[in-house]
Amino acid sequence: VQLQASGGGLVQAGGSLRLSCAATGRSFSNYAMGWFRQALGKEREFVAAISWSPANTYYDGSVKGRFTISRDNAKNTVYLQMNDLKPEDTAVYYCAAHSAYGGSWASRDKGVYNYWGQGTQVTVSS
Repeated sequence: VQLQASGGGLVQAGGSLRLSCAATGRSFSNYAMGWFRQALGKEREFVAAISWSPANTYYDGSVKGRFTISRDNAKNTVYLQMNDLKPEDTAVYYCAAHSAYGGSWASRDKGVYNYWGQGTQVTVSS
């Protein structure tokens, strides 16, 4: 599976962005998808995940209520809608995929994910 993330950019605090991650090269079926982010000088951290079917979702507490992860299986694409952005959301955002347990596990553990996209920069100004 090849993953291509897009949709990052510069936005003011309180604004919104929608990230997309398109999967190619293999069927999207039975893959759980996750979004992670890495700020400059920090470790890569979990943001949100969605399982294959049913599409259960899981969020880090820092983004719950502001971010929404979703997937369109017909388009092999996963989205991250980010609202009420804050300067601390500034980071490179990565999408990732794994097929453990048939993709039924919306995991926050980055070690579970075996496919990663290239990252898209999100910068939130105060």
